[in-house]
Amino acid sequence: GRSVQLYNFADDYLAPGYATDEDRTIGRLIDAQTSHAWQQTALRGELGALALRRIAASGRGFWQGTGGPQLLPGAARELQPHWQSDANGDERLSLDIQPAALPLRTWPPLYLDPQSGELGPLQGADINENQWNLLLNAPPVPATEVEQFSRRLVTALPGTPLPPPAALAVEQLPATTPVPQLRLSGEQTPEGHHYHQMRLRFGYHGHPLPVLPAEPLTLLDEDTRILQIPRDPAAEAAALEILVNLGFVGIQQENGRDVAFISPVEATLMDSAARWQHFLDETLPALQAEGWQVDRDPSFQLRFVDAGDWQAGVDDEDDSGNAWFKLHFDLDVDGQAVPLLPLISELLAHYGPDDLPETLTLPLDDHQYLRIPRERVQPVYQVLYELFDRDTLDDDGSLRLSRLEAARLAELDEETSGRLQWQGGEALRQLGRKLKDFQGIATVKPPKGLEAELRHYQQQGLEWLQFLREYQLGGILADDMGLGKTVQTLAHLLLEKEQGRLDRPCLIVAPTSLMSNWRREAEQFAPALKVLVLQGLDRHTHFDKIGDHDLVLTTYPLLPRDADTLLQHRYHYLVLDEAQTIKNPRAKAAKIVRQIDTRHRLCLTGTPMENHLGELWALFDATLPGLLGDEATFRRRFRTPIEKHGDEQQRQRLARRVAPFMLRRRKDEVAAELPAKTEIIRSVRLGSAQATLYESIRLSMEKRVREAIAAKGLARSHITVLDALLKLRQVCCDPALLSLPQAKKVRESAKLELLMDLLPEMVEEGRRILLFSAFAKMLGLIEKRLNEAGIGYSKLTGQTRKRDQAIERFRGGEVPVFLISLKAGGVGLNLTEADTVIHYDPWWNPAAENQATDRAHRIGQDKAVFVYKLL
Repeated sequence: GRSVQLYNFADDYLAPGYATDEDRTIGRLIDAQTSHAWQQTALRGELGALALRRIAASGRGFWQGTGGPQLLPGAARELQPHWQSDANGDERLSLDIQPAALPLRTWPPLYLDPQSGELGPLQGADINENQWNLLLNAPPVPATEVEQFSRRLVTALPGTPLPPPAALAVEQLPATTPVPQLRLSGEQTPEGHHYHQMRLRFGYHGHPLPVLPAEPLTLLDEDTRILQIPRDPAAEAAALEILVNLGFVGIQQENGRDVAFISPVEATLMDSAARWQHFLDETLPALQAEGWQVDRDPSFQLRFVDAGDWQAGVDDEDDSGNAWFKLHFDLDVDGQAVPLLPLISELLAHYGPDDLPETLTLPLDDHQYLRIPRERVQPVYQVLYELFDRDTLDDDGSLRLSRLEAARLAELDEETSGRLQWQGGEALRQLGRKLKDFQGIATVKPPKGLEAELRHYQQQGLEWLQFLREYQLGGILADDMGLGKTVQTLAHLLLEKEQGRLDRPCLIVAPTSLMSNWRREAEQFAPALKVLVLQGLDRHTHFDKIGDHDLVLTTYPLLPRDADTLLQHRYHYLVLDEAQTIKNPRAKAAKIVRQIDTRHRLCLTGTPMENHLGELWALFDATLPGLLGDEATFRRRFRTPIEKHGDEQQRQRLARRVAPFMLRRRKDEVAAELPAKTEIIRSVRLGSAQATLYESIRLSMEKRVREAIAAKGLARSHITVLDALLKLRQVCCDPALLSLPQAKKVRESAKLELLMDLLPEMVEEGRRILLFSAFAKMLGLIEKRLNEAGIGYSKLTGQTRKRDQAIERFRGGEVPVFLISLKAGGVGLNLTEADTVIHYDPWWNPAAENQATDRAHRIGQDKAVFVYKLL
């Protein structure tokens, strides 16, 4: 008999022991509506309805105490709202229930019969929760306002179950076809942005009805009568569908009844304008022809204009021809010149040249848009799309460009078939034509002192180098190895001296292995050039002679050590031979190269890119800073799209950008001047002991690699993977290369035995052999076997001190075999005396292997070259 508060059932600690799960559920429903423990709980809304239904179903609920009737679930009863007049003539709403009961403030509506204790649902009134609350809280209507209230009730709340307090005469109009009515207007947001909209209504018997509510009947309060207008929902839906299908979005207005249509907020400004332009020019006239009525508010000032003639202009910023220029396009719009580039800046950021819409709709101001057909702008858009990569748009609407981009002016002429009108910049446009396709490059006579006859393509190379020098541009001479990059460069520098321009020394930076080659070829082909070689321990004794020489030769390793001295001088030319050496822009030598004070820069390399595009960027950054932007920009715009996504369009764009400044001829282009080359692959089958060793190492390394990848991921397991591959390469070459205990037990090497089977026969036939290996230790093992076989040889590795003597022993015919480590002799050497090349082991990079082959297979070779690859 103890009294327990219902909300206590919601608390597992306070709930009495006899409480059931259903009791706890009821307690939680009540607790959710209880503000304070000492206050009574009013059960309202949906939670109240749930709690009351569960209490009635439990059979333990009572009305006004246990002495009152027990609460029980009851059947549905009828709600009958009506008005009652009081003594003052005021109308009061009465919510009668049949049979009689009390209405409760729950949702859905419930009743309570205080006599029987029944609790159940109300029916007979199709209302929503908001309307139910209005009925429960309806105030009395003063007698003086009863008629007005009644008219508002039936027109503002059509379909309400509540009858008006005063009887009204309703005139029913006949059904008719609605006339869609559009009102076009302009609006401004609080932020100051302008947008345009169109409000849609439907005319019935001359009465414009808003879109909402979408009811089959509308009651309209007109002066002294109430009009009941039947609507045509299907016709209205069809009209709405037309606007939606055009891409417009309906927005409910503040009055809750009108709907206005706007362009989607997520649409770009150009897309939005294009949608309106299509609607006004094409759709709206067709709708008006079908009977739609259109009203334009003065605030609707949307206007579309067409461009007249347009012209391009070039403004030089620097009369020296060495800095920047401005490119601008002006359109004639109603007699005024309008800059084009600011208008299409958004397009350039969102549309590729092949993605342009049929008509470009560009904003001139808040209300006026310019229309340009795609076919008119597309010829120049491709070029502008490339040029606009950088944030170079000036306040006056001009594109500020480096003169390195002058070739784009020629492309603009070509794309427009010469129809584009130009103002100014004739000299720049002429430069652009030369940069684009070398048309108009002056013919140059070779220097008189050149002790060599240049082949046709080498003569073209000389003229290209002279052209770059004339316009103070750097470049990359990237001919295949063996095509004579050195002699072309020497001819160019000798011509500079003969014509009086070489008033400063030229700094030549090359790998250590090429110092003697540069000195020897300069003496042979350009003896008039005074050469200073800064190499060896005594090189500092020659530092004071730098200014007295035409060519100053140094190496990449020595560049950081001698930087203080070398940077004190100003040079006519900086030539970087085998320039791929500085492919890492953060290396010390690469940083110093960028600090050298020189008029002109030239890179020589047969492999401008060995592994990735970042190497190409590094060469151009050292030769023509700014051409490809900074490293991060280049990576974002070119390297990542091309290397990771296979973007062919970006690849072509990059190729066009660098083409004027990189001259590259392949061997197949001058094949007639090269001897035949035959490649022979000799496969080697490992012996049992060597094969067993290989398999055991493969299994152990595979396990190690898998564990590393599982622990650190592939990207961070790079060293482990390379180490595994290295050990497998070594065991194939000779187990003696490995320091592993199990490798020392294997005394056989199948590949070495094959080599020693081949060499004696080749030597007997009179072959001159270059033998390459990536492992200096392997060359030592081969050297031992050659000694045992009595075969003469010369050897060149990174440890060789007297490089020239080693080279001359082979070139002079003293020995038939030249052992060369790939790193020490893979580039720069000219060994056309050889007719046979043996690659003892394949290198990581095929390009490096091909370069090694090119020591023999290059211009000047008059014998067939055989290339053996032992695999």
